[in-house]
Amino acid sequence: MEILVTGGAGYIGSHVILNLIEDGHRVIVVDNLITGRIENIPNKVVFIQGSILDDKVLTKAFSNNIDLVVHLASLKDAGKSMENIEEYSNSNIIGTIKLLNAMINNNVKKIVFSSSAAVYGLPKYLPMDEKHPTKPINYYGYTKLFAEKSLHWYSQLKGLTYASLRYFNAAGYDNKGRVSTVEKNPTNLLPIIMEVANGVRSELKLYGKDYKTDDGTAIRDYIHVSDLANAHCKAIDYLRNKKNIILNLSTGKGYSVLDIIKTARDITDVKIPYSVVNRRLGDPEVLIANSTLANEILDWYPVNSNLTHLIKSMWNVYSNDKVSL
Repeated sequence: MEILVTGGAGYIGSHVILNLIEDGHRVIVVDNLITGRIENIPNKVVFIQGSILDDKVLTKAFSNNIDLVVHLASLKDAGKSMENIEEYSNSNIIGTIKLLNAMINNNVKKIVFSSSAAVYGLPKYLPMDEKHPTKPINYYGYTKLFAEKSLHWYSQLKGLTYASLRYFNAAGYDNKGRVSTVEKNPTNLLPIIMEVANGVRSELKLYGKDYKTDDGTAIRDYIHVSDLANAHCKAIDYLRNKKNIILNLSTGKGYSVLDIIKTARDITDVKIPYSVVNRRLGDPEVLIANSTLANEILDWYPVNSNLTHLIKSMWNVYSNDKVSL
């Protein structure tokens, strides 16, 4: 198939397009390179630099004979979404609507959407499954939920078929070393730890050490980016059946912040200093998810998401890269 990937030059997108190429698809990428990197685009990919907010960019993208869209383009910093509501509205809501309209206008009826665990908000029970109430506690989560609800209505009214994949904490790097660029201005725990380990940052800020967990730090469910990429390819195959799906992509296992730091210290042989600061507003103590539906529907399992492997694959990249903040 000819597959349009929005945000394909980003961290997750760069891994997804590698899998798509391996599966024999022709890939067209649209990316404005604000957080993505041109180095992540293989020669086989048709690359269009620009934003999905730009009608000319969408017209150029859909001048190709697109069969399916993988929509990864969005802003993703939950904290900044509470400060920059206009920016997140434009990127994540208006951008998605413009993309969906372009799809309908060009008779493209299949989409795999990059959603987020942020749609759930504070956990009512653990592990969280897809039936868990959706009540976002930050604007980023709201934008993802808005997009999911838009997909539902476009499906009902325009015949769109979609797979909405709710990510938990993506980490790791390609097992074959084909992605070798670090993230721009990361906000997630593991890449920040890597930047402390390789000397880009002086220390890690640990947000709270007074949670009701064994070591006092928050617990999260981490998943290898290659497992995420594999799930996208399986979702594409599933959409041939013309059925909508909403799935968690997670491991069902939780690691605390101190678990992560300890493992990173062992692997990098660097002390990784940290200072404890106040909790961030709305951060739950534990976030662990159930991915049974993805196991059953897609025959998908997170085979690369062992914590040691996650961190080793990241250190292989960050130990060879010295980036500036």
